[in-house]
Amino acid sequence: GFLPLQGHVVRNWKVRWFVLLQDKLLYYKIEGGKKEPSPKGRILLDGCTITCPCLEYENRPLLIKLKTKTNTDYFLECCSREERDSWALDITGAIHAGHPVQVQELHKMKNSFKLLENISLHNIVERMYDSNTGIKLTRNLDQGNRYKETFTGSALVDWLISSSFAVSRFEAVTLASMLMDENFIRPVGVRSTEATRSSDPSEKFLDDSTALYMFAESSKKNTSSKEEVHFNISELSGTIVKQGFLVKQGHKRKNWKVRKFVLRADPAFLHYYDPTKEDNKPVGGFSLRGCLVSALEDNGVPAGVKGNVQGNLFKIITKNDIHYYIQASSKAERVQWIEAIKPLT
Repeated sequence: GFLPLQGHVVRNWKVRWFVLLQDKLLYYKIEGGKKEPSPKGRILLDGCTITCPCLEYENRPLLIKLKTKTNTDYFLECCSREERDSWALDITGAIHAGHPVQVQELHKMKNSFKLLENISLHNIVERMYDSNTGIKLTRNLDQGNRYKETFTGSALVDWLISSSFAVSRFEAVTLASMLMDENFIRPVGVRSTEATRSSDPSEKFLDDSTALYMFAESSKKNTSSKEEVHFNISELSGTIVKQGFLVKQGHKRKNWKVRKFVLRADPAFLHYYDPTKEDNKPVGGFSLRGCLVSALEDNGVPAGVKGNVQGNLFKIITKNDIHYYIQASSKAERVQWIEAIKPLT
């Protein structure tokens, strides 16, 4: 699948097509909408260590870090927590292929808790901010340092249970860990910060009245301009239904670029982002009301499509008669996107 990768020499981000094999991770360049035949590079997994979640970049909370036995660091970015955890699990399984017990434990850990389908982390954070029913922010002292607008680990666990987001303290701790992984909240003070260095994921967030946390800067609401607020409320407030990397044909140059697509409902919008950019703002998007979406056959290139495309094409026609040509990574993924979009049109 597609993942943004940070370069080693020039520290920019490029989207590559990754293929995981038993002992290596290959990545390919995409040209003209098609994967090149030879790999652009390879990551040897023998002796490799994986860090997930990797919090080295505050504005990229969905990173996986791979360090090879020659001490080369690779940073890969996923588009969702589920995708990140799936990649991390499979890569870890390949690294420890000779140790089936460790792989079994990884699967158990992954399946130990699942977020309810009707709950999103964004909704939880919105509720946390509520001045009446949200979590209470207080001043706290930690080893001589004063912190404003903080909350304790145990206070967050209590709030998650009382707000019906979790039914047990174990579930609430897991949910709080997700909020920290996704950079919605961050630890402050010695005790909570040291806990994040634990190798055990279940011990990274502390259900403790002396462990302090606060909202991360990136999750604070930005109301700097009326235009931006209007844009956020009108288009980006819907529930995320589906997200992932797809290849899109440009309107003017007709070239193909990998974009991160986010499908939202209520209101129904499809936005796309440039995953190589540092800011997390859409570079385009449109309302799905009145749209037509359909698969395009792979035998022959349809009119309006330029370049030597890979296949698995589908088309969205807006009510203003704007045509979007998009490639999925497989036929199954194309079906999933079409089935997700259709009910929202």
